[in-house]
Amino acid sequence: DASDLLPPVAKALSYKNDLYAAPFYGESSMLYYNKQLLSAAGVTMPAHPTWTQVAAAAAKLNQPGKVSGICLRGLAGWGDNMAALDTVVNTFGGQWFNMNWQAQLTSPAFEQAANFYVNLVKNYGEPGASNDSFNQLLTLYGQGKCAMWYDATVAATSIATEFPSVYAQTGYAFAPTEKTSSSGWLWSWSLGIPQGVDNQSAAWKFVSWATSKQYDTLVAQKYGWSAVPPGTRTSLYNNPSYQKAASAFAGITLQSIDGTDPDHPTVNPVPYVGVQYVDIPQFETLGLQVGQQIAGAIAGTESVTQALQNSQGYASAYSPSELSGGS
Repeated sequence: DASDLLPPVAKALSYKNDLYAAPFYGESSMLYYNKQLLSAAGVTMPAHPTWTQVAAAAAKLNQPGKVSGICLRGLAGWGDNMAALDTVVNTFGGQWFNMNWQAQLTSPAFEQAANFYVNLVKNYGEPGASNDSFNQLLTLYGQGKCAMWYDATVAATSIATEFPSVYAQTGYAFAPTEKTSSSGWLWSWSLGIPQGVDNQSAAWKFVSWATSKQYDTLVAQKYGWSAVPPGTRTSLYNNPSYQKAASAFAGITLQSIDGTDPDHPTVNPVPYVGVQYVDIPQFETLGLQVGQQIAGAIAGTESVTQALQNSQGYASAYSPSELSGGS
């Protein structure tokens, strides 16, 4: 039932309107916060916060050695720290390349965003942040050690199933913005079958089952509707049982996914597609290299300026013809 897939997720997995993989779950990004901790600190979180507001809240909420004002990804990787940072870069007006595929990592907007992110983590984030990605932050948030956490919308499902007491205290806000109207990322964990492999029919039997509405029902029967893999099917968000069980986060997840625009992720036009990544083959390597530089800046082994100068060098090593051909 491909027509039931959420349009932004289906489009991201398609080429010339043909679907090349089936999504197991889809996600954007949003801000989680502990309502109890915010209330105690006299902080009110709007539904659509700016990063300036989030930073001010983090300063008030931070209790060194006890509770971090905010938890953010610091682990090096194009899908780790760079996923979160890229959404900040976009909404600050930064970009990886201009329309001529010239690297822009030392541009004022990119530098402002990187400094903001690194300083936010260093001043009010979790200790040892350069080692942390999704799973570490989920645990910290679930233990009540993060007053706020910015990450994937799918984390709501994990909090609900793994940390019920903190889930009861969790509030949700859209991905913080500065210059753009929205800034949530778009991603899906998907299953596809390569050409030329054995047992393609058996593989498809599994893929079609694991990504089906029937699978959702099976999960719901065993673990409850709030545990169902989110972000892939329109029918899930129209299901009264799911609406009731996931009422706290279902609406904001769906609106966040619908609000993404991978073709126009930042303020100015860019030659690439992708919100929290650049959709070119070279980005697996480049994103990791830059992620390592940012992790170093978070750990304090180099300045943000130096990290971005090195990163600019990595990005500039590719010729425009290589990059445009790869897209």
